[in-house]
Order: sequence, then C-alpha cells, then structure tokens
Amino acid sequence: METVWLGGAEWLAVLRIGLGLWWLESWRHKDKKTWFEGAGIAWAADMAAKHRWNAVRSGFETVVVPRPRAMAYLVACAELALGLGLIAGFLTPVALVGGLLLNGLYFTLMIHDWAEQGQNSMMALISVVALFGMSWQTWSLDSALGLF
Repeated sequence: METVWLGGAEWLAVLRIGLGLWWLESWRHKDKKTWFEGAGIAWAADMAAKHRWNAVRSGFETVVVPRPRAMAYLVACAELALGLGLIAGFLTPVALVGGLLLNGLYFTLMIHDWAEQGQNSMMALISVVALFGMSWQTWSLDSALGLF
C-alpha cells in the first residue's frame, strides 16, 4: 500500500482519533444542565412518538420513557467514553462496536432527520473501516499494553 506522508496504519489511527473527536464533540456540545433535566430525552421521545415503525415507538416507550434521567446519563456517558476511548486507543474494538451500535440506534430513531442520517452513516462507516483495519495497532494504549 502506498500512502502520502504517513503509512496505512497511521492513517487508520488518524481516522480512529478523528472519530473519537467527533464523539467527544457530540458530548461536549450538549447543554448538560438541560440535557440531564430531560430535554434530550424529551426531544427523542417526540421523535419516537412520530416514528413510522411501531417497534421503535413501543421500544422507546418500554425502555426509555420509564427512566429518562438514567437514559440521559447513559447517552452522555457513552458518548464521552467512546470519544476518550477512541482518542486514546483504549479498548478500541469494544469502543468501535459500541459506537456502531449507538449510531445504529440514533440512525433508526432519527430516520426522518436527513442531517442526522448523514452524520450517523459516516460515523458508522468510519467505525467499520477502523474496526476491520484494526486501527488500534498504532498510536494507541491497546498497542502499548499489548491488548488485542
């Protein structure tokens, strides 16, 4: 493989770190006060209530609605953990699969929001490339610790 400036493994690490920065930005830009008071879950509940798929509506009602505060913390903490894990390259395959699952959930819930669809599609694609390219081989704690 020929590349410019960096080698293939380094470019995969750049992609992994960039995805981590994207997750970190998803966490950072949330207004934490209103998010944890329920604004984010209320917005998602509105999206779910109008969803065209009954499974999404009923699943949201069953899993999220009874625990809005816990779900708000779960989403925010997941985005923070994914960002930090991918940037540092710690438990990278776990973070990539977790991020792929979270993007899948976001993608499904926000099926009508084209801007969100593009973001979640691209983040999922980067996760797949970083996972199958084993992006933790370079510039990562996983590599330094001999994990994976």
